Amino acid sequence: MARRRQPTARQMRLGTELQRLREAAGLKGREAAAALGTDSARLSQIESGVVGMSENTVRRLAAAYSCSDSQLIDALVSMATDRTRGWWEKYQGLLPISFLDIAELEHHASHRFDVEFLHVPGLFQTENYARGLFSYRVPELPYTELEMRVGHRMERKVVITGPAPIPYEALIHESALRIRVGNRSATQAQLTHILEHSEADHITTRVIPFDLDDFGGAWSAMAYAGGVVPKLDTALRDTAHGTASIDSEAQLAALRTLFHKVKTVSLDPKKSRDFIHRLAKEL
Repeated sequence: MARRRQPTARQMRLGTELQRLREAAGLKGREAAAALGTDSARLSQIESGVVGMSENTVRRLAAAYSCSDSQLIDALVSMATDRTRGWWEKYQGLLPISFLDIAELEHHASHRFDVEFLHVPGLFQTENYARGLFSYRVPELPYTELEMRVGHRMERKVVITGPAPIPYEALIHESALRIRVGNRSATQAQLTHILEHSEADHITTRVIPFDLDDFGGAWSAMAYAGGVVPKLDTALRDTAHGTASIDSEAQLAALRTLFHKVKTVSLDPKKSRDFIHRLAKEL
């Protein structure tokens, strides 16, 4: 199979999971390559996502690694053989690859949750709100690229507003609701937009109020996408060097615990809707 010039995050994740299975089995690269009837260089390309794989290749590797988790194996096979060309493909070469990667991640997610402290979660943003955020970039974006980024963000909403929406839960701090990314009317429209989304049965919105006692979790912002099996979950966190993708089991387990810890102290969905409604009227 031809080499990929730039594998997607999903393709690299497949390779990473196969490498983890190999290492858990205690096999060196050359030993695994021999079991597959290839060489170490080819196996390295597989594990880095540079080349694709057939179902047979994935299952042969899983057998060589004595992996008995049939659900995980089936999920890896699906990752290897899926040929979906999603709506995000039209942005190929026009927007940073990370934009395409997050859209693909959400497309394949079984559920999504966010914890936000400074901004309204992307899946809840209005066009004006998203445009306000992208307009603040330095150096300033060309108008065409800015509008493409806004359009891409709006299209991402298909995972919660489309014909097959996934469960979505958003924990939003009061600060994110109060910061006026746009003017007063735009901020009111954004809050109303959140309320409208929150009426859906598959969407849960919770507010973390300012007056919460003993809350030290303001560093816990994250976006979390559930995989077909928990081992294939992915978390995204902002860092000083950009967005970091987290996929190790230990770190994912810690972030799930952190999410539930923040959720426990947040307002329940009804009180949260009432809170946002009052805030919109106060503006």
